[in-house]
Amino acid sequence: MTTIKGPAVFLAQFISDDAPFNSLENICKWAAGLGFKGIQMPTLDKRFIDLQKAAESKTYADDLKGTIASYGLEITELSTHLQGQLVAVHPAYDDLFDAFAPKELHKSPKARTEWAVQQMKYAAKASQNLGLNAHATFSGSLLWQYFHPWPQRPAGLVEEGFAELGKRWMPILNEFDQCGVDVCYEIHPGEDLFDGETYEMFLAAVNNHNRACLLYDPSHFVLQQLDYIQYIDIYHERIKAFHVKDAEFNPTGKQGTFGGYQSWANRAGRYRSPGDGQVDFKTIFSKLAQYDFKGWAVMEWECCIKNQEDGAREGAEFIKNHIIKVTDKAFDDFAASGSDSAFNKKILGLQD
Repeated sequence: MTTIKGPAVFLAQFISDDAPFNSLENICKWAAGLGFKGIQMPTLDKRFIDLQKAAESKTYADDLKGTIASYGLEITELSTHLQGQLVAVHPAYDDLFDAFAPKELHKSPKARTEWAVQQMKYAAKASQNLGLNAHATFSGSLLWQYFHPWPQRPAGLVEEGFAELGKRWMPILNEFDQCGVDVCYEIHPGEDLFDGETYEMFLAAVNNHNRACLLYDPSHFVLQQLDYIQYIDIYHERIKAFHVKDAEFNPTGKQGTFGGYQSWANRAGRYRSPGDGQVDFKTIFSKLAQYDFKGWAVMEWECCIKNQEDGAREGAEFIKNHIIKVTDKAFDDFAASGSDSAFNKKILGLQD
């Protein structure tokens, strides 16, 4: 077993134009001051990382690592959640998702997809140059708007959608494989990979590619009423990244899992700061330790109530207190009798 690394923090929800969240140096100083040991790095803001340069220049990547290390921090993973989303976009969402791409690509879905795929390939090489072995992203979606079968879905629609999704991701997965990096899909509403069944459909579409792995975030499963503990038992061999994000589900006589188009604060299912929701993190950390998870515990702050800076400060301590330093001995070693093959045969009555 391996002791989980952490605490770490996903920077995406903190980056802004205000200090200390407006530069790499400032945000590293802030994170280190709260007790974080790692940062998960989004890759679309060049104030923090130039993704293409990190892919093409080992010197740049080394300098970036050195700057971060000077604050006592490590990069846990790079994140391309927004670029991964753009690998597969249904036309119904074109205008909304254009916001994730450079302005010159707006209204050009084909060019936008090509840009996203190239971004993913840069992320593979950048991760290699930075010495990382896991990468966080989204799958994108061609089918999400059809998840509830009304009107009835045409026969073969889902199969066709996953075949196309697999076709788009195979070259990217192969690039990551060449770089020795796992692609960790965050299983998430709005993506075609939103639960275990859809993940397995995707695996089939990419021939069980060894780099098609998972980012485990239990908060999304609370909102779906999925057994997030059993999920670890089923998929632990594929879980290579971990978001510590809490959630709660409080159904009423007026709304349930779909939320009634209400704001996050007024939904039955809502995200909370670590420790403020219903997720059983004690069991999760135990399960991940049991299954020898070798990655980081990364806090993702998404809370509809608590201030982000309070959430970060409390989250660092929350993760620290949940990390289990795994044992290097069995608790009953004191009673070991010691044996060898001959002794075992003797007590089994197998000797002549």
